[in-house]
Amino acid sequence: MAAFSFNDLLHTLGDRGRSLLGRSREAVRTGDLAEIADALLSRRGEASGVALATALLDGYETAPLATRLSFLTSLADRFGPDRAALDRAVAEYGAKPGPETIARLHEAAESRRQELFRRLNVAQGGTAALVRMRAELLKHLPSRPDLKPLDADFVHLFASWFNRGFLQMRPIDWSTPAHILDKIIRYEAVHAIDGWADLRNRLEPDDRRCFAFFHPQLVDEPLIFVEVALTGEMPGAIAPLLSPDRVPMRARDAATAVFYSISNTQAGLAGVSFGHFLIKQVAEDLKRDLPGLRTFVTLSPVPGFAAWLTGEMKAPALLDRATLDGLSQLEAAPGSDSEPLRRALCSAAATYFLRAKNANERPIDSVARFHLGNGARLEKLNPRGDLSPKGLRQSHGLMVNYCYDLEDIERNHEAYAEKKEVIASPAIRKLVRQDQPTRELA
Repeated sequence: MAAFSFNDLLHTLGDRGRSLLGRSREAVRTGDLAEIADALLSRRGEASGVALATALLDGYETAPLATRLSFLTSLADRFGPDRAALDRAVAEYGAKPGPETIARLHEAAESRRQELFRRLNVAQGGTAALVRMRAELLKHLPSRPDLKPLDADFVHLFASWFNRGFLQMRPIDWSTPAHILDKIIRYEAVHAIDGWADLRNRLEPDDRRCFAFFHPQLVDEPLIFVEVALTGEMPGAIAPLLSPDRVPMRARDAATAVFYSISNTQAGLAGVSFGHFLIKQVAEDLKRDLPGLRTFVTLSPVPGFAAWLTGEMKAPALLDRATLDGLSQLEAAPGSDSEPLRRALCSAAATYFLRAKNANERPIDSVARFHLGNGARLEKLNPRGDLSPKGLRQSHGLMVNYCYDLEDIERNHEAYAEKKEVIASPAIRKLVRQDQPTRELA
């Protein structure tokens, strides 16, 4: 079938809506996606709107990369606020401040993109398609800062569409459908799952749990999941937890719940935070079901530590001479283990968490920002926690425990959010010289 013209497409959709959606998809592939977006914003009919939205999303996903980038650029350039309407609303508010003029100003300040995204969202699979669109947008942002306003609109809408009220927490176990378990294997981002036997070892024993958040519009697509080990005490290394030869314990005998892996699965939802809701709900549910649990901790990686340490060793800014001397073994004998080296690594790590800050005066470690922002306490440093190639490469084997004390979570969160205070155990704090300066890093 030959593709018909853009005007024919609009006329056809306006008259017959969904019934000719098959033809509209063919037409859109040769049309201007930005024109389709303009048409979608001008339509009021539900049938034609859904058909246009579906056609636009299909056209975008089947278009070449250059065409998709051109469309994203058009969204940033042409689909911002209506400047004339905004100027009028500003003038009206200046002349007569009040609830009505504030409402008109708010409406005029909203970009046309946001309404476009809302209309695209009504198409079947629209939410998932928009998440994929943003994932692609994020790849362009480092070289295209002009697209940041477009990304801000995505984040604004996704924060509402994926708020806690819409999320469903489900347990993941060995009886979960295979197509979801396969995604757990593929999405695991912290400790790779080596096939189905390894997955079974993490899900089936009585002392293992896994929970995930799902969204009604992304059917059977986990947004984030957490793997939990039930243990007798706080662990200091990951290998014993994942060993296929370990002897499982009875869940009711456990005193500690260990969140040892937390994986976000959707690149397009980066920056939309719901991980803290998952951890808190899992902790509360576990405490309800297993009253013997007294401690809730993580066993977390430190992804930026090795890179930071390399910079410090080349151009010291925060570490003292004694610590640097102790770290010399890292270069002289990579992979070596000695008590002086362990002490030096712990001293350097304490400085890394408590003194090295980004431009926003937060810890430079992304995992630390996540857990501290959730109200956890930096509890313990484990210098030989992860001796896998990945662990040695990103942190010289260092792992840390963050403690989620259910009675202190809100207080810790407020201290971090309002005062930018890093809540840490006394044992970690005393490893850092109090006269050392804090260095801000971009």
